[in-house]
Amino acid sequence: MKRFAVIGLGNFGFHAAKSLFEDGNEVVAIDLDRNRIQAIDPFCTEAVVMDATDKERLKSLGLEVMDSVIVSTGAKISTSLLITLHLQEIGVKKILAKALDEDHGKILKKVGATEIIHPEKDMAIRVARGLSTPNILDFIPLEEDYSLVQVDPPRAFIGKTLRELNLRAKYNVHVIAIKELVPENFVLVPPADFLIKDSDILIMLGKSQDIKRIKALG
Repeated sequence: MKRFAVIGLGNFGFHAAKSLFEDGNEVVAIDLDRNRIQAIDPFCTEAVVMDATDKERLKSLGLEVMDSVIVSTGAKISTSLLITLHLQEIGVKKILAKALDEDHGKILKKVGATEIIHPEKDMAIRVARGLSTPNILDFIPLEEDYSLVQVDPPRAFIGKTLRELNLRAKYNVHVIAIKELVPENFVLVPPADFLIKDSDILIMLGKSQDIKRIKALG
């Protein structure tokens, strides 16, 4: 199980928190608006009403141990910059911040964001690419309880080959591809002697409940 925090529960933040929670993760949702907190409460581990620009209160939540923190505040640029700066100073290792435009994104990077999210731009690119160069995976008819997902390898997988892990027999899932990040490479249908590294991303096909069992290994 991974741990995440989402700060700012507009449309993007709400659905990000809800999706992370439904995938079996621990999620802390934070917003100043009590109505938004009440709306997200059934879909998160903890819902907190607070001003996230208050560094001391932010620090009290223990966000430095989270796997990632998403900053998804509204149209006031200074708010997201201040929160991102506080998170960086607190020691949060991975900060994903939503940007309103390119310049906002550049400044967020300078104050500590490790990844910038441009929701409308990213979705527009995804839709355009889907139209011009359709992904064959989009045409695989999956049953309702099956998923095709990207998974970070659990600690127990690192340093072992796919043959040793024998995921098909133990978990009934198939590793159909692997993204290598160091160096960048994409391996389609990896061989049985492929050695899993902590920088790899596994692309798995299987029943949702079986994939959740692997994610739960941490």
